[in-house]
Amino acid sequence: MVRRDMPEKPPSVIRETDAQAIRLARSLMRTARFGSLGVIEPETGRPQVSRVAVAADLDGTPLILVSALAAHTPALMADPRVSLLLGEPGKGDPLAHPRITLACTAKAIGRDMPSYERVSRRYLNRQPKARLYAGFADFAYFRLEPEGASLNGGFGKAYFLTAAHLVTVRTVDAGLEALEEGILAHMNSDHRNALSLYARHFAGAQEASWTMTGIDAEGFDLACGDDVRRIFFDRPIEDETDVRDTLVSMAATARRALQGSSD
Repeated sequence: MVRRDMPEKPPSVIRETDAQAIRLARSLMRTARFGSLGVIEPETGRPQVSRVAVAADLDGTPLILVSALAAHTPALMADPRVSLLLGEPGKGDPLAHPRITLACTAKAIGRDMPSYERVSRRYLNRQPKARLYAGFADFAYFRLEPEGASLNGGFGKAYFLTAAHLVTVRTVDAGLEALEEGILAHMNSDHRNALSLYARHFAGAQEASWTMTGIDAEGFDLACGDDVRRIFFDRPIEDETDVRDTLVSMAATARRALQGSSD
């Protein structure tokens, strides 16, 4: 009897999820200003995609602010299962740039909910122009809570990620929620030079007028116009008193490095 060899199973194109992939995914979520939101039309059951402005909650969960007049809002209310594509193309081939597609459950944040103030503050810090209409009665915030994601880090760099890879919940979050606005106000009014040092050394950005738009247990976000940079701490901060020491140490490290490179 002639033996017929079974064909070899083709190699998977999905790579093993590692720390680098997780950091890239979290960076895309933290730095996104816009994304493509996919919803299900209640009348037809067909997918519908629209562009939305986004921000990140303290744990990294995407936030959106939508009008009741937008076509995707009744779809969100009828079926909370949504997808969100994040990642802006740069120069050259747009398919060579990282992007992530999140599978999420949309949850409305009512004005009477305890999380409303935090969600609104973090969204408007990232999207300040939305202050013009955020208070209108027909606008509402949603948290798009990730359940998993497909990450494409460029050609040949595909990963599947779980919710645990994407969001970070730490005991220090409650303290940071209470202190965050004060930290941002202090850094943006009194330490603009330090923000430039962070951006140049840790994010490879140009010297400019950077603004800190958010801080969490794993790092902080800087913005200058449409340019948003994510800077991670060497280690997650453990309590509120750790914030100042960490920021001071990072500024000193950046200053020494930048002075050394100019000698």
